[in-house]
Amino acid sequence: MSLSIRLSVVMVGLMAVAGDASAPAQHAGPPPIPKAGPLAQPRSIKQVGLPADQTLAAIPTDNPQTPEKIALGQKLFFDGRLSVDRTVACATCHDPQRAFTDGRPTSVGVQGRSGQRNAPTVLNALYNKTQFWDGRAKTLEEQAALPIVNPVEMGQPDLEAAVRSLAAYPEYRQAFEKAFGRAPNGQDLLRAIASYERTLTSFDSPFDRFLAGDGKAIDESAKRGWVLFNDRARCNKCHALPDETPDLTNFKDDDFHNIGVLIVRHRVVPLARKAEKLVDSGNAVEVDRAAIQSDMSALGRFLVTKKESDIASFKTPGLRNVLVTAPYFHDGSHQTLWDVLDHYNKGAGLRDPWLDQDIQPLGLRENELDDLVAFMASLTSDVYQAQGAQELARQRALARANRPFRDTRRAFGPKPSRTDAGTP
Repeated sequence: MSLSIRLSVVMVGLMAVAGDASAPAQHAGPPPIPKAGPLAQPRSIKQVGLPADQTLAAIPTDNPQTPEKIALGQKLFFDGRLSVDRTVACATCHDPQRAFTDGRPTSVGVQGRSGQRNAPTVLNALYNKTQFWDGRAKTLEEQAALPIVNPVEMGQPDLEAAVRSLAAYPEYRQAFEKAFGRAPNGQDLLRAIASYERTLTSFDSPFDRFLAGDGKAIDESAKRGWVLFNDRARCNKCHALPDETPDLTNFKDDDFHNIGVLIVRHRVVPLARKAEKLVDSGNAVEVDRAAIQSDMSALGRFLVTKKESDIASFKTPGLRNVLVTAPYFHDGSHQTLWDVLDHYNKGAGLRDPWLDQDIQPLGLRENELDDLVAFMASLTSDVYQAQGAQELARQRALARANRPFRDTRRAFGPKPSRTDAGTP
C-alpha cells in the first residue's frame, strides 16, 4: 500500500520547516544498575483502587503466576549479565525509585548509546493492551524480548546468546529448573520477566481514597483539577473517556494519537515512504531498531500499521504516578507537568496535517493549570509520596523560571484551521 497523494501535497511544507534530526547522543556509559530495594518487591493486591477482576484477567493462561517464576523474573530484571557487556539491566531504564522509569529524556544503553524514545513506566503495564509507545508488542513477553537484542539497549546479537550467557551460572540453571522444570531457554526467560512485571501494580493514591468516599483525601485544588480534567481541559478525551463508565484504572484509552509533539523536527513524509518496506518485511527486530535507533521513531504507530492516519501517533500513557515519571511524552521533550499543559493549552501542531481532532486551544488560565497539576499529583501512590513532594517542588521551581512551551496568544485564540501555516 502506498501513501496517498495528500502526503506529497504536505511534504514541501513540512520539509521547509523541519531541520535534520540530530544523531542520538553518546554518553560515557550507562548509569549504574539500580539495586532491587523495597520498591522493587511484588506489590500487594490489597491496594485501594486496585481492580481485582481486571488484575486476574491480565494473567495469560499460558503463563500462570508462580512464586518461583516471579522470583526468577525479578532476579533477571536487575541483572546486567542479561546484556552483552554486563552493564545494562531492565532496571537501568526502569528504576523502582523513579516509579520504574529512568528520569532521562531518552534511555541510555550499552556503551553509552542513547535511543530516541522515553522509557515508559512498568507500573501497571499488565493492564496495557499493547506495549511500547507505538504498540509494536502485544504482550509483556513480546516486549521483554526486544530490548535484549537492540544494539542501543542491551546489545545481545540474539536471545539465545543471552540464554547461553546466563546458563553458564549454576544459580540460573537451578532457578530455571525450579521455576520451569527445565534448562534455561529464551521463551522461559521472557515468561519469567513478564511474570515479575505483572506483580508491579500501583494504586493506593489519595485520589483512590477520594473515589472511595474520603472527601478529605485530596485538597480543593485537586478537586477543581478533576472537574477541569473532565470538562474544559478535555483531558478525558484520551485519559479516561467521557462515558458512563470511564476507565479510572490507569486513565488511558489504549489508543494512539498524534498530539503534535515537535513533529516539524522531522521529515516525516520521506521517512514514511522509507518505512513502508520495513513494515512490509514483518521483521519485528528491525522495526524495533528503527523505532529506537533511527529518525523513523518520529513515525510512531505508522511503523506498525502503515496507515497514513497513524503517522506520528503515539500511545496514550497512563497517568498514575505521572508526577514522578518526568520528563514527558514519547521523546522526553517536556520537563514538567506545566510544560505538558502548556503544550495542550495552546493547541499545538498547526503544521501537522495528522493532528488529532481533539487538539485545540483550551484557554486555561494559570491557576487552572495549577489545579490540573494538583489533580495529577493526587494520582501518586503512597509508596512514592516522598518522591512526589520533592518532584512537585522541583517542577514548580522550573516552571516559575522557564516555560518554553507557553503561548498565551494561541491558548486564548480561535481554533486554527488545519491548513494554518503559523509558527509550530
